[in-house]
Amino acid sequence: MTGIKTTGEKKMMFFSGRAHPDLAEAVAQELDVDLVPTRAFDFANGEIYVRFEESARGADCFLMQSHTSPINQWVMEQLIMLDALKRASARSITVIVPFYGYARQDKKHRGREPISARLMADLFKTAGADRILTVDLHTDQIQGFFDGPVDHLFALPVLADYVGSKVDRSKLTIVSPDAGRVRVADRWCDRLGAPLAIVHKRRDPNIANEVKVHEVVGDVKGRVCVLVDDMIDTGGTICAAADALFANGAEDVIVTATHGVLSGPAADRLKNSKVSEFVLTDTLPTPQQLNLDKITVLSMAPIIANAVREVFQDGSVTSLFEDGH
Repeated sequence: MTGIKTTGEKKMMFFSGRAHPDLAEAVAQELDVDLVPTRAFDFANGEIYVRFEESARGADCFLMQSHTSPINQWVMEQLIMLDALKRASARSITVIVPFYGYARQDKKHRGREPISARLMADLFKTAGADRILTVDLHTDQIQGFFDGPVDHLFALPVLADYVGSKVDRSKLTIVSPDAGRVRVADRWCDRLGAPLAIVHKRRDPNIANEVKVHEVVGDVKGRVCVLVDDMIDTGGTICAAADALFANGAEDVIVTATHGVLSGPAADRLKNSKVSEFVLTDTLPTPQQLNLDKITVLSMAPIIANAVREVFQDGSVTSLFEDGH
């Protein structure tokens, strides 16, 4: 393998920051390329230095960085790497962000608040990104924040096919943990031929990450319920939703989420939950302390690699999801 792949007159180069090297290596392996050698380190005061060890002149460059904790460090590193590629005369730069940082700050709920997800898009554009490739944005509208193409990939085929292969589908009920996830839950229902239920909740606006669950809309008694969400952060929302399902007679609850942020009290909440299995993808590294038997991590590397291939070959990323979406 080599860090450069040539097709006709085009040259692909694949780069990665330091945030999630395992996923970057897996994607590179799927693409049959090596990651371009990169020198990166932090100065004593926290400033980041980056230099690529191969010329990027005239190349179609793909730069991967997932915004895991400490998120601000890895966002800044990706911006610095972008600037380096732009100044190295790259032909095009596609930013691969499996987990898009600040995606939850996509609108103003009250006065004097930022729209940080828009700011992120502006930073990428200013630093030199021509295109963004990301997985399961918190809301679809974020695609419109970037002035250029955004390829929005979905983990649904990976997650749903895994769950469908393990459980008696006649007993499945797909559950949205709130009204905002209903559209995604509907797609799960279509793929697995299962009915839909919704957990109605109200978030306390004065307490971060605190949710009060009210009622379950739909029949879950005696059913195997699959809670579908885009991310698990502290675990409060999803574990409270699971408790509500059990209280309404659910036989079992499986939780699926694309992004396992898993911060703060998440480890204890997942461990102590009655949920039988948490199914995540590897868009973010799983913290070492979450070495729990009931956590399953599925790889997004094949889907990301296929999307990179389509972009490089001027193909259709949408076609990757038409059968399952």
